[in-house]
Amino acid sequence: LLIKAVVSTQSTGTIRLNRPEKFNALTWAMYTAIGETLNAAAENPSVKVAVITGTGKWYCSGNDLSNFTKNMPAGGPQEMASNGQRVLNDFCDAMIKFPKPLVAAVNGPAIGIPVTTLGLCDLVYCTDNATFKTPFVSLGQSPEGCSSFIFPRTFGFAKANEMLLTERQITAQEACDGGLVTRIFTEDRFRDEVDKVVKHMASLPPQSMRISKGLIRQEVTEKLLEVNKRECEVLRERWLSDECMTAIMNFLNRKK
Repeated sequence: LLIKAVVSTQSTGTIRLNRPEKFNALTWAMYTAIGETLNAAAENPSVKVAVITGTGKWYCSGNDLSNFTKNMPAGGPQEMASNGQRVLNDFCDAMIKFPKPLVAAVNGPAIGIPVTTLGLCDLVYCTDNATFKTPFVSLGQSPEGCSSFIFPRTFGFAKANEMLLTERQITAQEACDGGLVTRIFTEDRFRDEVDKVVKHMASLPPQSMRISKGLIRQEVTEKLLEVNKRECEVLRERWLSDECMTAIMNFLNRKK
């Protein structure tokens, strides 16, 4: 299974990215499975809190770039880009619309969309060895996960631009100081500490939790859906550009 979805006896729904040999890189099927799992958890009364985390030493290394080169559909690049736009839009929409607390347990390095979508989570905990990088420009792409809207409002424009335009990798401490991460735990205590927080949240009155989250998010939910739609439209255009295709092929050739 590329993701493992488990509902614990403590009313916690955990989505675990389960592709450690590829640093939990996301395939199109994984995006769809995560979105569908979140939508199901939203309707499941036994789930009070949802957690996203990774298997192994990495949280997630981002989009698997073989998404763009393997199993090309009959409609060619145009169909591939349209399918990718829809999958990514639905994935981020599921996070934006999720009505219960959504916790990211960042167990190691994160690159690309697992970084940008942290702003769509309600609480973000990471290990002290976690790092965060968004290398979109070097791959001929553009920001997603609503990061074009959330990052400047989290870090300020200067720091957000350094991440999104110069691709500077930041540390766990920088992410926490900037407001993207809630709290940092040492690697040996990480799982236990996150479990404590999540179990406490799951013990609280669920309707009060949902209502409180709704109030906190009410001013931005529609805006985030709008931003996500536009980012995905732009990404579709980028994926079809010669600049992007060349950058992706160069990257994959360097990995061989």
